[in-house]
Amino acid sequence: YQRRVRARRSSATSHSISSISSGINAEYGSVSMVDAATKKTLAAIPLLKTKAGPRDKEEWPIRLKEEVTSLIKYIQNNKEADNDWLRIQSNKEGTRWFGKCWYIQDYKKYEFELEFDIPVTYPSTAPEIAIPELDGKTAKMYRGGKICLTEHFKPLWSRNAPKFGVAHALALGLGPWMAVEVPELIKRGVVVHKDDQPTGE
Repeated sequence: YQRRVRARRSSATSHSISSISSGINAEYGSVSMVDAATKKTLAAIPLLKTKAGPRDKEEWPIRLKEEVTSLIKYIQNNKEADNDWLRIQSNKEGTRWFGKCWYIQDYKKYEFELEFDIPVTYPSTAPEIAIPELDGKTAKMYRGGKICLTEHFKPLWSRNAPKFGVAHALALGLGPWMAVEVPELIKRGVVVHKDDQPTGE
């Protein structure tokens, strides 16, 4: 059995962007750390309540349910904003996550496999998201294909733990990283669309 995350309509009453955004500076820090577009994205992602990691056998299932709810809403929001760019699922225990993310440029879809484990100190520590196939192709990446996040990410995460979850890590970490790095990799010819790759003999 694999826990899958799909966008679906939620029956729960959602807060408006404006009402959540009114307290955004207190939650997410100064304007210089988070731009307006990111604030809007974050404000629409449900915050999590349960402070529990994989070792907490009683509370972790509750936290995991919150994670899935938050992810479903995030993916749904992306679709409604015509910004659908990832699919993700986890193992039964919710400790290992994997899926696909993509970037579209010049009407071509560049798709990548993503993966990460939930740290034992989660949610105090953010997950390290990896795109293994890009390992060694950019300086903005650690060994194993783990993406190098901005200097603002860790303090922002620390201040908002345990309210931030996997959806927030994707929105704050992987999304902005891809928006900057993938176009540059394409420009340098390091990443080539599958339709443009030479065929084997």
